[in-house]
Amino acid sequence: MSAAPAQENETVVPPRSRPEVLFPIFAPVTALKGVGPRIGKNIERLVGEQVVNLLWHMPSGLIDRRYSPALSDLEPGRVATLELTVNKHHPPPAANRRIPYRIDCSDETGEITLIYFHGRKDYLSKALPEGEVRLVSGTAELYDGRLQITHPDMVGGLDERESIMRVQPVYPLTEGLSQNVLGKAIAGALERAPDLPEWLDPAFLKERGWDSWHEALLAAHSPTEKTDLYGGTQARTRLAYDEVLASQLAISLVRSHVRRQPGCPTVGNGQLRSKVLTALPFMLTGSQEKAMEDIADDMSSEHRMLRLLQGDVGSGKTVVALMAMLTAVEAGRQAVLMAPTEILAQQHFATIAPLAEAAGVECVQLTGRDKGKSRTALLERLASGEVPLAVGTHALFQDDIAFRDLALAVVDEQHRFGVHQRMLLADKGNAVDVLLMTATPIPRTLMLAAYGDLDESQLRDKPAGRKKVVTTTASVDRLEDAIAGVRRQVESGGKVFWVCPLVEESETIDVAAATARYAALQQRFGERVGLVHGKMTGKEKDAVMARFAGSDKPSLDILVATTVIEVGVDVPDATVMVIEHAERFGLAQLHQLRGRIGRGSREATCLLLFGRETGKTARERLKVLRETDDGFEIAEQDLRLRGAGDVLGTRQSGLPEFRLVDLDAHAELLAIARDDARLIIERDPELKSARGNALRTLLYLFERDAAVRYARTG
Repeated sequence: MSAAPAQENETVVPPRSRPEVLFPIFAPVTALKGVGPRIGKNIERLVGEQVVNLLWHMPSGLIDRRYSPALSDLEPGRVATLELTVNKHHPPPAANRRIPYRIDCSDETGEITLIYFHGRKDYLSKALPEGEVRLVSGTAELYDGRLQITHPDMVGGLDERESIMRVQPVYPLTEGLSQNVLGKAIAGALERAPDLPEWLDPAFLKERGWDSWHEALLAAHSPTEKTDLYGGTQARTRLAYDEVLASQLAISLVRSHVRRQPGCPTVGNGQLRSKVLTALPFMLTGSQEKAMEDIADDMSSEHRMLRLLQGDVGSGKTVVALMAMLTAVEAGRQAVLMAPTEILAQQHFATIAPLAEAAGVECVQLTGRDKGKSRTALLERLASGEVPLAVGTHALFQDDIAFRDLALAVVDEQHRFGVHQRMLLADKGNAVDVLLMTATPIPRTLMLAAYGDLDESQLRDKPAGRKKVVTTTASVDRLEDAIAGVRRQVESGGKVFWVCPLVEESETIDVAAATARYAALQQRFGERVGLVHGKMTGKEKDAVMARFAGSDKPSLDILVATTVIEVGVDVPDATVMVIEHAERFGLAQLHQLRGRIGRGSREATCLLLFGRETGKTARERLKVLRETDDGFEIAEQDLRLRGAGDVLGTRQSGLPEFRLVDLDAHAELLAIARDDARLIIERDPELKSARGNALRTLLYLFERDAAVRYARTG
């Protein structure tokens, strides 16, 4: 099947070098026949804005419409496709629309009635004209001894037998979409799918017994048995491998690009770092010292650094990052640390600025809120090199920000930034070293999926003096006991986080919303309760956080929050965290939240409240949290209990979301794809061969556009 040409009325705005063969599937979904603005919006909400997104939306079930008996042989309750003569329409009386619209039909062996509630006469008369024969597909039932089908699934002429009497794939839906509408849109997308040149090695393809990409795509959308819906089928495995190869090749291209760049060795004399070590109120852990050594070695080498620093909650990543940044300053150069949110950027700044000051080094903060003359003055000082250290948000990407001599870019919670953004930051200097940080330890399998074989340092030790948080679980039925415990803590000088999973009341999910909980706790504790959630502005959040931290008056003792406090909030007086409906959070996220307490000298307690309907797996997850506070162990248990697909698909996992890869079924493909990608780049770094050109198409197909520019251009 060849690709349909892009129509003249389509708005196709491809990247400069996307192959023309892909234009039809990178058109907007509204370019498909029968998809207007309203349906288009629903499809966009479900899968995305472009036709290609429909190709990746796989069936989750099937309906077999091949059963086509005579009425006398029909088994009630089974989906059947019947060849019927339309005998008579019985519209309901105008005065009583609650009576259904009935249509009497028959074949040579019996009679059946079609029932439509709120049926439109004009539509039904056209679809099922009296005296004519039609194919009707649906589930027949006996009612008062008579056969009837309520709202048939499909109605068509005898010439449509092939398209109706088949195994119909069933797709996951969203509000406003029916199976028929979505199915037609996906069929339209498949018609546009081009036959692409093969990017897999012929010997590997033969060994696996896989079809071409195009054949596998059509097969995956045409299941005939329930076993065809699983990730382990030939078709789905082929498609999953294509996606994971695109991911691994993109990673390898970026790494190869970084490694090819001539390094600019950065070697410090240790003077500034020793001043900070003296100012620290604690000793560094063994893993912190090892990480600092690895980073210093990377920075002093002839190659650009690209290293991931993984550290559990409270393991001291910020101090390690500061030491790396001071190495740059000792060498007469500059360094920046970038965080995904203003709260997190401010938290890093609050930690770094006093320590840098102890070493006699100025550190400034730059976020999207900086405007006008003060921002201009700050940019001038960065560009002149007068300011050696900066901490900020994505505002640091902006074109008007320049550095005199940027040596190191530290990117925290780096999974919230794309590869392209990270490289933009690295391009703001000469051979900039890049240190990526994450506070969410990543299981080994997923580490490979996201980063290939990236250089990595792990902070496994707990800092000296760090208190263990006592974690307990209880049913939400014991809410009053939890509130009594909160009162005792507050009266003894402690502060309390109370976390809820939703911002507003939902009629469909029985979960206490943050706004409702805030109002309820205010009735008990008055103005000592504050509220923070993701729909508030940065200034509003900061004002509440400052009162909770005690730096602004009147101070707050209880903070009701959504997960905006997951990272970057440091309140040493916080001794209790209550998490409502903890079963609705991922393990890694619960561990992150728990890490917000136990940062001072007092004992700390985390109470996980679970709902009445909590299942066995969810209870087992909560048990893991009770028994361990090792984030690396928790990450592996989360993977074991929920499966890679769930962990990978959640924001807190810090990993890209695959559309076709099910790591439970496809884990073995990761290492194969990594080795394949490595070999490709060794043999054809410019992707100039016939296979190389096909691989460029693969990268564009899976929207790894940013990586294509890192293929060597000669």
